[in-house]
Amino acid sequence: MTDTDIPSVPAEDAPAADSDTSKLEREGDIAADYLEELLDIADIDGDIDIDVDHGRAAVEIVSDEDGGRGLRRLVGDAGEVLDALQELTRLAVQTQTGERSRLMLDIAGHRRARRNTLTEIANEAIAQVRTSGQDVSLEAMNPFERKVVHDAVAAAGLVSDSEGVEPNRRVVIRAPR
Repeated sequence: MTDTDIPSVPAEDAPAADSDTSKLEREGDIAADYLEELLDIADIDGDIDIDVDHGRAAVEIVSDEDGGRGLRRLVGDAGEVLDALQELTRLAVQTQTGERSRLMLDIAGHRRARRNTLTEIANEAIAQVRTSGQDVSLEAMNPFERKVVHDAVAAAGLVSDSEGVEPNRRVVIRAPR
């Protein structure tokens, strides 16, 4: 069989990956427009980076000015302002697309740094579970933080569950039974 013998795939039967990526890129563009307006209103200097990461639109506000310290106001003490801005941005995207968004927002690398810290915490707990055989319960975390820990635990071949009720929901790491 030659290349000319291979039937072409009609556009409507082509993999959905291209349409998913373009949908996520559109979400990123809508979010960027919304966040640029917010930055203008708040008179905060920042640039917007758009990407698609793990099947989600990923948007980050960055600034070279003052090492990004000016953006810290948009993060808050424990990321609570960032979480609120992410929800508002998701709502802005949903308003335009009519679909729920799973967009991830990062500001000045806060989530990236938190992800690294959480991975270290998870790895320490994983080692403790492997050594002792006992379950390890971590501190209360928001959904983003729990997801990072669950991913690290799964990659290590252990089991984790979320227990409790928001805002006191926490991850419990267990050895497989």
